Amino acid sequence: MPRPDSLSLREARRVAIAAQGFPNSATATTEAAADTVEARHARRLIGRLGLVQIDSVNVLVRSHYLPLFSRLGPYEAALLDRLAYGGRRRALFEYWGHEASLIPVEQQPLFRWRMARAERGEGTYGELARFAVERRPYIESVLAEVASRGPMGASELSEAGRGAGGWWGWSDGKRALEYLFWAGLVTTAGRRGFERLYDLPERVLPAAVLDTPTPEEAEAQRALLRIAARAHGVATERDLRDYHRLDVADARLRIAELVEAGELLPVTVEGWDRIAYVTPDLRIPRKAASRALLSPFDSLIWERQRTERLFGARIRLEIYTPAHKREHGYYVLPFLMDERIAARVDLKSDRKAGTLLVQTAHAEPHAQPGTIAPALAAELRRLAGWLGLERVTVVGAGDLAPALAGVLGEAQAY
Repeated sequence: MPRPDSLSLREARRVAIAAQGFPNSATATTEAAADTVEARHARRLIGRLGLVQIDSVNVLVRSHYLPLFSRLGPYEAALLDRLAYGGRRRALFEYWGHEASLIPVEQQPLFRWRMARAERGEGTYGELARFAVERRPYIESVLAEVASRGPMGASELSEAGRGAGGWWGWSDGKRALEYLFWAGLVTTAGRRGFERLYDLPERVLPAAVLDTPTPEEAEAQRALLRIAARAHGVATERDLRDYHRLDVADARLRIAELVEAGELLPVTVEGWDRIAYVTPDLRIPRKAASRALLSPFDSLIWERQRTERLFGARIRLEIYTPAHKREHGYYVLPFLMDERIAARVDLKSDRKAGTLLVQTAHAEPHAQPGTIAPALAAELRRLAGWLGLERVTVVGAGDLAPALAGVLGEAQAY
C-alpha cells in the first residue's frame, strides 16, 4: 500500500493514540489481566513511550504511576519502583528527558551530550550554571562526600546549608547535587518518600550501560528524535523536539538529516498549519476504542498545542492557578473515550475515608453527559480499586456531575 502524503484529523488522532500504546478495544483495556501485569509488560510499554514524566503532586497518586495504569490497567505500583530503583539490575533511571523522567537505562548514553553540556555550564537553569561556576570547590566537596557516604539526600550533607525563599527555596547542598545530577556525575539511587537519594553512577547503573560507548552528539539527538517520532506517530517539528526538550537549532538540523535519510517522511494533516512527520512504517488504525483516564503529565497530552490540534481540547495545568480562577479544578485528569477527549474530572484520594472524590466533572463540548457517564464511572471505579479505595463519590460541580453521580448510584452531592 502506498504511503499517504496527507492524513485526515481523525486518522492523525488514531495514529497518535496507537503510537502511545493504548489498547484498541473498549472492552479489553489491559495488555495483561489485572493480576498478571508483569515487569515485562511495563518495560515494553515504557520502551515504547521512551520515558515517563515524574511529578511530586500526590493528591491522587504521583503522576508517573498513572501512564501504566491508563494503558495496562491495574498493576502493582511497587513494580514500577523496582524497575526504577531495584539495584544495579534496574531497568529505568532518572534524568532530565521531558522534565524529570524515568527513562530506560539503555538510553543513558543518548543523554551524555546533555550531561557534558551541563558540566560545562550550558543548557541548565541559568542560576544553577552560575552557582556551579562560583562555588566549584564546594561542589567538588559535595561530590566527594557522595562518593564517601552515598546514597544520601541533600539534607544529609555535612554542609547542606539552609533553604530560603527565591529560586525554588533550594539549599546550597541541593543546588550542588542538582548540578551534579544534570552533569551525570551523580544519579538517583532511590527515593525516601519523594526525596531523591544521590549516589555515583558506577554504584547505581548496570555495568553494561556504563560500558556502552558514548555516541556523537548529533547521532544521540537523532536517536532521541527517532524515539519521539515512534512515540508520537505523527508530529510537527515542535512536537518532536519537545518530547526530550531539545534545543530548536539542534532539533531542526537533526530532523532535516532524518528526512534526507528517509527515516522521517513529511505529511500534511487536516487543519494543521505546519508540516508533520511520520515514520516509513506508518500504519493507520481503522478505529480507536480506548477508555483511559490520563495523568495531566501523560505523554499523549503534555505538549498542549499538539493536544489542542489533535483533540480540540485546550488543556492547561491549573495547580498553580488561584482556586477561584480555576476552570476545571486542581488535579484534572482528561478522560479519553474512543478517539476523543470526552471529559475532565478533578480527582482526589481521601485515603482516610477510603474514597475517590470527584471534585468536578465536565463534559467536552462535543460530548453528551448521558453517553459519557457510564464509561467514565467504570474507569473511576477501576481507578479507585487500584488505589485501594472503597468507593467513588461526586462531591463537586460541573455539567457532567449529575449524570455521573446517577450512574455511580450513591447519594452524591454536586
